[in-house]
Amino acid sequence: MKDVTALTEGWTLRHEEAALPAQVPGCVHTDLLAAGRIPDPFIGRNEEEVAWIGRADWTYDTALGPRGSAHERTDLVFEGLDTAAEITLGGETVGRTRNMHRTYRFDVTRRLAAVAEGAEIPLSVRLTSAYTEAEAVRAALGDRPNSYPEPFQFIRKMACSFGWDWGPTLVTAGIWRPVRLEHWSTARLAEVRPLVTVDGTTGRAEFRIDVERTGGGPLTARARVGSRTATVTFHGDGTALAVEVPDAGLWWPRGYGEQPLYDAEVELIGESGAVLDRWERRLGFRTVTLDTTPDEHGSGFTLVVNGERIFARGVNWIPDDVFPSRITPERYRTRLTQAADAGVDLVRVWGGGIYEDRAFYEVCDELGLMVWQDFLFACAAYPEEQPLRSEIEAEARDNVTRLMPHPSLVLWNGNNENLWGFRDWEWEQRLAGDSWGEGYYLGVLPRIVAETDPTRPYWAGSPWSGSWDHHPNDPAHGTAHSWEVWNRADYTDYLESVPRFVAEFGWQAPPAHATFRRALPGEELRPDSAGVLHHQKAEDGNGKLERGLAHHFAVPDDYDRWHYLTQVNQARAVATGIEHWRSHWPRCAGTVVWQLNDCWPVTSWAAVDGDGRLKPLHHELRRVYADRLLTVRERDGRLVVAAVNQSGAAWRTDVALWRMTADGRTLAEATVTVSAAARSVACAEVPEALLPEAGSAKEFLVADADGLRALHFPVRDKEFAYPVPDYAVDAVRRGDRVDVVVTARTLVRDLLLQADRLAPTAAADRGLVTLLPGESVVIGVRGWDAADPASADGLAEVRSALFAVEPA
Repeated sequence: MKDVTALTEGWTLRHEEAALPAQVPGCVHTDLLAAGRIPDPFIGRNEEEVAWIGRADWTYDTALGPRGSAHERTDLVFEGLDTAAEITLGGETVGRTRNMHRTYRFDVTRRLAAVAEGAEIPLSVRLTSAYTEAEAVRAALGDRPNSYPEPFQFIRKMACSFGWDWGPTLVTAGIWRPVRLEHWSTARLAEVRPLVTVDGTTGRAEFRIDVERTGGGPLTARARVGSRTATVTFHGDGTALAVEVPDAGLWWPRGYGEQPLYDAEVELIGESGAVLDRWERRLGFRTVTLDTTPDEHGSGFTLVVNGERIFARGVNWIPDDVFPSRITPERYRTRLTQAADAGVDLVRVWGGGIYEDRAFYEVCDELGLMVWQDFLFACAAYPEEQPLRSEIEAEARDNVTRLMPHPSLVLWNGNNENLWGFRDWEWEQRLAGDSWGEGYYLGVLPRIVAETDPTRPYWAGSPWSGSWDHHPNDPAHGTAHSWEVWNRADYTDYLESVPRFVAEFGWQAPPAHATFRRALPGEELRPDSAGVLHHQKAEDGNGKLERGLAHHFAVPDDYDRWHYLTQVNQARAVATGIEHWRSHWPRCAGTVVWQLNDCWPVTSWAAVDGDGRLKPLHHELRRVYADRLLTVRERDGRLVVAAVNQSGAAWRTDVALWRMTADGRTLAEATVTVSAAARSVACAEVPEALLPEAGSAKEFLVADADGLRALHFPVRDKEFAYPVPDYAVDAVRRGDRVDVVVTARTLVRDLLLQADRLAPTAAADRGLVTLLPGESVVIGVRGWDAADPASADGLAEVRSALFAVEPA
């Protein structure tokens, strides 16, 4: 069996004459932070003070002793180098790299064997600034357009480390994934590619195996899945063998069934019977196809898992830290569990980030979260010449092979917004015939997927209509991105169209108050204060927030109301889109909210902020992504109650309707019955007597069924005659939780307890809630250590953290 030596200790980071201890895996920024050499770039405007780091060259040094291995071969393996590196051993160059997204392997057998007993040999990784590398490639190949003034498309590196409209410009360098020595003899497993299929009730895993040898002779491959095994003896550098599992349990997306996972193992056995190498993963049996059949509405985009057509309840994922070496398996589990808790069943790994760590996909396997995986191209024209072309092909093969064991992975996607950019962002004219990436998305990548992982569908881009016969962002075909609404309109414009699949849309809001407070210490928080604006990376972001508010509310002068109302607007905007599009299933087959998470403290489209706190949007996603959703919609000029039923059982329910006034009087009431089959939508018309008067500032409609509520107001908030919110507050401690009880005396719209204002550690179990007069809500708060929350001081604190919509 091969031996592995992890190289995690004894590293030094050097720049010019300076040296400090280095952590591997890690990056230059985190080492400098640990040594106290730089301020935290997430605080205040410190990002600007550390910009020099990305333009400097760095060296990681350590020393290797004689290994005394009985094996024939020793390889130096880097799972991730960021990015342009020269690796030397004893002063001799053993390899060069220029791709953050690949694994590299170098044969160092001869060099280590020459080390005298008791001696050491220096190992150095010399990292050239990513700017230097990218600018040199740009100079050689010619400039290309992109969405940001940085050269990220000229280097195979996490694009968003160069800054994005939600992220800081912190250009990293380092040994960001594990490095090790592998000692082996005779042969090793170079690649194992499991093709997992299902035929009836039988699961089949075909293992395609490539080996690297030091000599000839027969080898045996033995594969096991669960308790079933298969064996084959072969000569040469590769083979294939299959294991069949009768009555295999199917892996399902969450909400559709269970997620059984089978331990799988491939062993490579030498002529003597000794195990030379072993590969281990967990597999799941399921089928996945993509239905793009033309119909009367255009052509669809529907994921079909195990024959079940699915409305995807999705979120977009960005790297959870701008320094990805800091992301632990525990952090992946926390963030992905937050996604699952919000009703999410699909996570799109966006193309400006990274191919995530194995731990990310393993958690998705366990939670039943489908993964849509972008290849790493975003918002730019990418040259198709060398040296990039060969790097991109090697990167794609490497990562398809690495990720294909995971049943959660359901789609490969060629790029983010580049096909759209070519057509709509004046790229075509500026390029004047230069290459820009089309050959990757429509040629190289689908070929690699077809050759390497033919069990999964590939789509050329997001957005993409399926061919150049239609506009790339045509909502009637394939996937669509909806950004005109956020950039230039009001979120009610979501109601004007029914895309086949909404792969990106969203609305901004600031992070939690405590997150701002930590990131901007000592600053007087205002919407236009220096720190608040620095932690807003979108072009005219706060202007768009203000204009979005102005459609619905009187824009407040004070920070506290601005902070609250922008959070309300974010939750309302996303809910408006999702409720509308879900109610049009199966014509619309999915929504993927931009975005789940943040990589630092910032005003953004995220549902979970950069400190891991849940915004009101997260709680609203839990409502609108639930298996059963009640919503009031306008169809053909009439109001209907829509019962959206994504559960596996039929839903027949009586819906209680009230036409009410702002001061709490009931003007009319009735009951309608709605019956929705499993995985379907059913509508019932609202009776004439229950319709609020058109344009009324004093009437609204309430619909209740099975603990679910939908509201319909005929005018915008600033035009509605809201009463001054009046409510009673009580609090009681129950172990480690404080229950805050709010009882409404008037209509209270979008009540929100910002628990982090009670204590930075405090979190509430509810987001926005609307109460009718006489109704109560219990809000559970954890992490608040008030000795007596029901005291006058405790209730005063609670009241100061409660917000609701007020009359204009």
